[in-house]
Amino acid sequence: MTTRSFRFGVIAAVNPELGPFTELARRTESLGYHTLLVPDPVGGLDPLTVLPAGFAVTSELRLGTFVLANAFRDRYQLDWQARSLHTMSGGRFELGLGTGRPGAEIIAAGLKRPFGTGSQRLADLAATVDQMTSARDRPPLLISGAGPKVLDLAARKADIITLALPPLSDANVAQSLVDLVRGSAGDRFGDIELGLNLLAIGAEPTPWMRQALGVDAPDLAAAGAVTVLPGDPAEAADVLRARRETLGVSYVKINAAALDAFAPVVAELRGT
Repeated sequence: MTTRSFRFGVIAAVNPELGPFTELARRTESLGYHTLLVPDPVGGLDPLTVLPAGFAVTSELRLGTFVLANAFRDRYQLDWQARSLHTMSGGRFELGLGTGRPGAEIIAAGLKRPFGTGSQRLADLAATVDQMTSARDRPPLLISGAGPKVLDLAARKADIITLALPPLSDANVAQSLVDLVRGSAGDRFGDIELGLNLLAIGAEPTPWMRQALGVDAPDLAAAGAVTVLPGDPAEAADVLRARRETLGVSYVKINAAALDAFAPVVAELRGT
């Protein structure tokens, strides 16, 4: 398999106001990151409406969604919106799609959209993916997942796959997901960009992580989790090189809270 160059992304914290979001976009670009991604919703706002503010204040940074809840949207309107952003951003838009995280049914109800069962949402996602990938001129498609069914869909259709690993997952767990993707992708496996999200840089405790996930950076480090990196930039860069060699993971994303802490690693590995 050909070794892909690293890409580094930032997942926006809740920055629903214009000033903080545009400043985050500028700083993300200036530090050498490749992408800035927004969740769905982002601070109560629609991410597809938020993204143009980031495009307007940057020139090379790619912006996208991580990830849109397919259940919130009509697939034909989404296809139209995505192709419009693709065109008006000069090809800098990346579309991340998913079935919707736990609790998203409340938002779907507010939008008067049916949420459905897990199998229904997966079938609807597959139909949306077919619609989105039918056009030749389209944005890159990212799908994030861990289950065999969504990874099978992603392996057959997506350009980018993020391995949605539980926080304490070690390299063996990550490898098992890569193997699932490889088995479903067949000959197109080499065309897929594999990514994962980091939860921590270094082993210092972070109160938000304990509150949100029930674990902390020291727990991740003790478990040998692939969701944490050493605090030393040179060591962190070596770990990422090794993971790219063994797992094929080249697209690494961090939360905006770690923007500055991870920047030296980006500087070390960008372009390699």
